Amino acid sequence: MDLRLKQQGLRDYREVWAAMREFTETRGADTVDELWLVQHPPVYTLGRNGDPTHILLPAKDRTPSFVGNAAELSTKVPIVESDRGGQVTYHGPGQLIAYTLFDLNRLGIGIRSLVSGLENAVINTLLQYGIKAEARRDAPGVYVDGKKIASLGLRIRKGCSFHGLSLNVDMDLTPFSAINPCGYPGLEITQLQDLGVPVKPYEVAVPLVGAVMREFGYTSVKA
Repeated sequence: MDLRLKQQGLRDYREVWAAMREFTETRGADTVDELWLVQHPPVYTLGRNGDPTHILLPAKDRTPSFVGNAAELSTKVPIVESDRGGQVTYHGPGQLIAYTLFDLNRLGIGIRSLVSGLENAVINTLLQYGIKAEARRDAPGVYVDGKKIASLGLRIRKGCSFHGLSLNVDMDLTPFSAINPCGYPGLEITQLQDLGVPVKPYEVAVPLVGAVMREFGYTSVKA
């Protein structure tokens, strides 16, 4: 089974989100599944049923489109209300994001299997760097010694998935201090750089793509 891989580079969240929706709405039964690898400029995203109180700023410090973070960064970070599942998270340069535009009916799986497969793909990727990680049934994502290193947020439309996972590689983690990550107060965040693995997102993409392909039975990559 083929998988089309698209390297997106650094792109605005809203732009990529719109492209994912369009792809999902217009795809047909024979459309090849795609995996998009991307990084985003700094942005907070809130899931479709997300609670905005997990953004830890008083209303007076917000504008309709932007929020300064709790660590008093010199820039302002936009908040986007997304249609993915989950609560609030942060995306920024140095974080590898893999958007999974998969036909779940063709794969013969449901949302729970998709989540577990993506978690396993991250766990197996980290294992290649000598890092032991685990998933939690009560809190989707991947954790290293209780600290979250990868988050998941998905949407299913017409039996097909979009959005996907984010893996912290070599980024500024400070903006996470302005939120309860994924809706969990006090949840600590980590990344490969802080675990002694000095790699860049494009380097981690290689084992991650291989792990995703193995988890879901893809056998070849299309350009």
